[in-house]
Amino acid sequence: MIEQFDPVTQETLLELEKTQRQFWNISRVTGEFLNLLIRTAKSKNALELGTSNGYSGIWISKALKETGGKLTTVEFYEKRIKPARENFEKCGVLDIITTLEGSAIKILEYMPEDARFDFVFIDANKSETLKYFELIHPHLLKGGFLAVDNVLSHEQKVKPFIDEINSRPDYENVVLTLPAGLSLARKLG
Repeated sequence: MIEQFDPVTQETLLELEKTQRQFWNISRVTGEFLNLLIRTAKSKNALELGTSNGYSGIWISKALKETGGKLTTVEFYEKRIKPARENFEKCGVLDIITTLEGSAIKILEYMPEDARFDFVFIDANKSETLKYFELIHPHLLKGGFLAVDNVLSHEQKVKPFIDEINSRPDYENVVLTLPAGLSLARKLG
């Protein structure tokens, strides 16, 4: 699937894959899956918690370029924001990305009430996943998707979130056995 992108994006993604362990990036197959999901669902307003060096954001924003959407991405570590922006610029997606620096919880707590998302990807502090969900829930549109990475590799840390989302009648959730495990939930009401 990487072949669908321009040569600069292909090269950038391949280079970033070499830093996967250092920057805790998602796997390529997870990136391909998220890209396909966003395009198929025709998502327009995406939120990502955990920008890192921009690898997952590239996959997400390339799909959003096709749907006419935009990405808001949040990163706690200042030293990761500059390389992420550089990677976004190289791949031609910087124009549709807003990068916010700081604690995801603080940013979510102060998010405008009318902010709405139809796709959310969480790949940040695993022990805070339930809190992220609680704060994102009012902003996720009906029919919107919530994808959470590392639900198998960090099973104990995300268990409170998995237990909560599985108990909610207003969500359907499945755990996909993609590398590290991906929870994919859809808001029903």
